[in-house]
Amino acid sequence: MQYLLLTVILNALISAFLKWMDSYKVSALQTIVCNYWVCVLSGLLFVGKWPANTTHALLSWWPWALLMGAAFILLFNLMAYITKVDGITTTNIANKLSLIIPVAFSVLLYHDHLGPLNIAGIILAFPAVYFTVRAQGQQQGMANVWAPVVLFLGSGLLDTLVKYTQYSFLPAPDAQAIFLVVAFGAAGAIGFIVLFFQLMRGKVKWQWRALLMGVLLGVPNFFSIYFLVRFLNTGIMQSAVAIPVNNLSIVVFTTLMAIVLFKEKLSPSRILGLVLSVFAILLIALGH
Repeated sequence: MQYLLLTVILNALISAFLKWMDSYKVSALQTIVCNYWVCVLSGLLFVGKWPANTTHALLSWWPWALLMGAAFILLFNLMAYITKVDGITTTNIANKLSLIIPVAFSVLLYHDHLGPLNIAGIILAFPAVYFTVRAQGQQQGMANVWAPVVLFLGSGLLDTLVKYTQYSFLPAPDAQAIFLVVAFGAAGAIGFIVLFFQLMRGKVKWQWRALLMGVLLGVPNFFSIYFLVRFLNTGIMQSAVAIPVNNLSIVVFTTLMAIVLFKEKLSPSRILGLVLSVFAILLIALGH
C-alpha cells in the first residue's frame, strides 16, 4: 500500500506545481517540456542503465511507449490550462473520474468482476462530472466546457494504456522504469519540436524560470507514474478496484490541499459534483 500512498502524495504535489506555475506567470509549455526531460533523467538515474541495454524488451512495447508519450504531453498541457482557468478541483475531478473508462476495459480485457455497487458507482460518476463541468460553464461560458470533457476521456484512455502495458509487457520493476523513460522521452521530444518552432517564429520568449519549475515538476511526475505501475503490479486489488481507490484518494487529498493552501472557493454545483464523485468511487471500491 506504500505505492498507493506515494502516488497520491506525488499527484498532489504536481497539482500544486501547476497552480504555482500559473501564479508566477511561467510558460506552461516550456515548463512541461523541461519537466519531461527531467523525468527522463530521473528514470535513467533511478534504473542505473540506458534503455539501449535492454533492446530486446524495447522491440515489443516501444510503439505503446511512443503513444503514451504523445498522450502525456497533450494531457499535461490541457491540465495546466484547466487549472489556470478553473482551478485544481475541476482539473482533478475531470481527470480522476475518468476511472470509468479503465474499469470498463478491465472487465472486458481482464475479466474483472463488477457487482451491483460497482455498477452503481460507475453510473453515479456521470452526474458527478456533469455538475463539475456545469459549474465552469455557468461562470466562464460554454466555450470552456470542452476542456474537462476532453481531459476526462483522454485520462481514462491513458489509464487504460498504463494498465495494458503493465499487464502485457512490464512484469519487472526495471522494465517498468525503462518503459517510462522512453515514454517521457517521446513526450519531451514532441514538446521540444513545438516549442522550437514557437521560439524560432518569435511567438514566445524563453523563460529560464521555466527550467527551475520543470525540475521541481519532473521528479514527482516520473515517480507518480512509476509508483502507480508498481501499485497495479502488486496484485493487491484487481485493476477495476485499484484504479478507483487510487483516484478517490487523489481527488480527496488534492481538493483539501486546494482549499487549505490556495483558498479555492467551491460553488454549490461544484460541491455537489465533488460529493457525488466521492460517493461514486467509494461505491466502486466498496463493491469489491
